[in-house]
Amino acid sequence: MMTDAQELILEQVRKYHREQQSDPGFVPGVTPLLPSGAVIDEDDRVALVGAALDLRIAAGVSSRRFERAFARTLGLRKAHLTNSGSSANLLALTALTQRELGDRRLRPGDEVITVACGFPTTVSPILQNGLVPVFVDVELGTYNTTAERVAAAIGPRTRAIMIAHALGNPYPADEIAELARRHDLFFVEDNCDAVGSYLHGRLTGTFGHLATTSFYPAHHLTMGEGGCVLTNDLKLARVVESLRDWGRDCWCEPGENDTCRKRFGQQQGLLPFGYDHKYTFSHVGYNLKNTDLQAALGLSQLGKLAEFGAARRRNWQRLRDELDGVPGLILPGPTPGSDPSWFGFVLTVEPDAGFTRRDLVAYLEARRIGTRVLFAGNLTRHPAFADQTYRVVGELTNSDVITDHTFWIGVYPGLTTEMIEYMARSVREFVAGRR
Repeated sequence: MMTDAQELILEQVRKYHREQQSDPGFVPGVTPLLPSGAVIDEDDRVALVGAALDLRIAAGVSSRRFERAFARTLGLRKAHLTNSGSSANLLALTALTQRELGDRRLRPGDEVITVACGFPTTVSPILQNGLVPVFVDVELGTYNTTAERVAAAIGPRTRAIMIAHALGNPYPADEIAELARRHDLFFVEDNCDAVGSYLHGRLTGTFGHLATTSFYPAHHLTMGEGGCVLTNDLKLARVVESLRDWGRDCWCEPGENDTCRKRFGQQQGLLPFGYDHKYTFSHVGYNLKNTDLQAALGLSQLGKLAEFGAARRRNWQRLRDELDGVPGLILPGPTPGSDPSWFGFVLTVEPDAGFTRRDLVAYLEARRIGTRVLFAGNLTRHPAFADQTYRVVGELTNSDVITDHTFWIGVYPGLTTEMIEYMARSVREFVAGRR
């Protein structure tokens, strides 16, 4: 029940938000156009301040509410919030190495198929668990790999597949899930850039044994920082929860005791009978929890997921229409059968374009249009991987092209139609001046 004082404060928060939102208008070449960013409204600010007033500074009621609501949104049984999408990836893969999985568990030296072109936190957990990444190439245009490439990479030590959807564009997760089923492999679906995307009418993040998301400000929903691991497998969900919560065996919520009714009545390991279950540890875990402050913001954001997705699709399509036929550029396209909730608009400069990526990016940045390369490009070319053990299947030709020639610009909901048209016009004017 909200007190009069809380109501008064939150009303002032709404007033403050409206005062801060005075729109100076878009000034081409002056107003910065970010490639990504959070879109925060009045309700979001109130949700965050309301949680702060209640001093919900650890994971609690809002976290549990978000986990249930987000799991329902994707039609999955369990969701566990984390402090980042990177932590979600670490938890998802580490869960597959645990003894609860018996002979199927991943062991040091086992191989995990992934793509060479992407963000490193999809790959880092493979190495951090003593496993071996097997890198395959991607396609230009969709910037995703194919089921054929993944199939060709399966070897005698392959035990899992872990791939991220590229900038909201789904890879053929249904075909890859079937490959995993046929070869008895685990499948981790990194959905951090693609929440709200569809493949053959089905939401991404629902094809794998485990899925992960990120709530960093650049992503489809934000908590500031945050992530989530989702699954339909209750055994895996329990392992993820334990690993996230220090590795403890107890599953009591914060402030609760004796949920299992056996807090002082169990025999665990070599501990004395009746050792406090709240301080019994069954996994070598971490503390990767989020807070209720973050979750309260996430709950408010979750109600806008469809609206945000519609804006991303609209902005992407306008850029695609405006840039159609511009010479020297490879334009992006959705994977067959998909309806992406786009993270960004990817452009690849052709080798004979008469200009370089560097030229075009410099021109756009000078006009206050923010750009980003396609994350790490070919990861095997980075210093971090120079001394690591990995296997490459096939040539990484397209990953190298992306490293040298590809970048992306924004489509996030904070960009208006006027801004999108200015971005497209800037690209056209640059190319026309170089022909």
